[in-house]
Amino acid sequence: MPKAHVIGFGKSGAAAAQLLNREGWQAILSDRNCNPTLQQQQQQLIAEGIDVRLGEGFDPSPGLDLVVVSPGVPWDCPPLVEARSLGIETIGEMELAWRHLNRVPWVAITGTNGKTTTTALIAAIFKAAGLHAPACGNIGYAACELALSDARSKEGSPPLDWTIAEISSYQIESSAGVAPRIGVWTTFTPDHLSRHGSLDRYYEIKASLLEKSQFQVLNGDDPYLRKTAPDRWPDACWTSIQGKSNLLGDPQKGVYIEDGWAIALGEPVVEVNRLRMPGNHNLQNLLMAVAVARLAGLDEGAIARGVTEFPGVPHRLERICTWNGIEFINDSKATNYDAAEVGLNSVDAPAILIAGGEAKAGDDTGWLKAIEAKVASVLLIGDAAEAFARRLEQVGNSRYEIVETMERAVSRAAQLAPEVEARVVLLSPACASFDRYQNFEERGHHFRQLCLNLLA
Repeated sequence: MPKAHVIGFGKSGAAAAQLLNREGWQAILSDRNCNPTLQQQQQQLIAEGIDVRLGEGFDPSPGLDLVVVSPGVPWDCPPLVEARSLGIETIGEMELAWRHLNRVPWVAITGTNGKTTTTALIAAIFKAAGLHAPACGNIGYAACELALSDARSKEGSPPLDWTIAEISSYQIESSAGVAPRIGVWTTFTPDHLSRHGSLDRYYEIKASLLEKSQFQVLNGDDPYLRKTAPDRWPDACWTSIQGKSNLLGDPQKGVYIEDGWAIALGEPVVEVNRLRMPGNHNLQNLLMAVAVARLAGLDEGAIARGVTEFPGVPHRLERICTWNGIEFINDSKATNYDAAEVGLNSVDAPAILIAGGEAKAGDDTGWLKAIEAKVASVLLIGDAAEAFARRLEQVGNSRYEIVETMERAVSRAAQLAPEVEARVVLLSPACASFDRYQNFEERGHHFRQLCLNLLA
């Protein structure tokens, strides 16, 4: 019996271990953590015949045939480097899913920002067309959860028609075999540099996914992609919200906005005002989703239904409630400066901004300018609060308070909004969440509950 070791006990790791176990592997699943939630899940997997080791790191051992890495595990950490040097095949969870699902076509969406909304919208359009094509990867199901479901299709689960996968740079670098039918690149700005080392390395990881795609869809309004990508993919489908004249490449292969319509491959497809999400960045997400749908052969009616019925994405400019005439908006997924700048530019001024968390490297210039233009007061939380306060002082902005916690931020925002005539309270942290929360979703859920408590 071949032997595999899965590192990381999130939903990706658990699904990978279950898939391997089903396919006849002796599966080991390990995680350095050992909390009550993992202990409860451990018992379920042990009952299925999986060797689950909590509170343990990974150490390559003789007789190991395969190592599968969950997305959060650094690809260049010493134990993985050692495993590869010993000749042990080492792959990511996404690669394992690909090996089981590559009989169906894939849409793979990557980019610094915008990929979650674009992925969710593509999945909604495919669903409206009657296709079984759920979103997976960084949103929705873990990729191996889909592979498990597909493996069980003979037992009553519906077979997959397409795989719609949001794929981060972490997942790309550990998934060399993933070769999508359609590859989408939403945006490119500096991010994850502490992991990848340089901007060039980060770019090449993203580009490698597009290189392996049969068709490429690229955001023609992104300055970096506009500068670097046209010669690399001369036949790509480019998108632009600025009209046909701004389109790169052959207009008959592109998607753009004209007279309020998304024009795709030379034909009007859907009125853009059917999309209920605010902001020009969401119009760009719409165009990329329409491009994918047309390349996949979907008709205009299905595209229009999918766009019209699309509710938006939790934690990305998600309207939580209106309290005393003030909108509370959850943009917890804005984990870097560029995403947070987009969030600010999408709401009405004056706004109260809640920002902070675990800071990331990046250029904060545009974000600070958006704060100056839009924000009446910044409420700073988390580990980055002091550093953000210093940056605001450096640019001459003293309209901030350090409140430290989300509870205090929401309470203070409700108190302050009438005083500064704010129309919006926006959680758009410009930071990772790991200083206080397990992930940005948990942070967003906490904000949502605190806002709803105001109504109660």
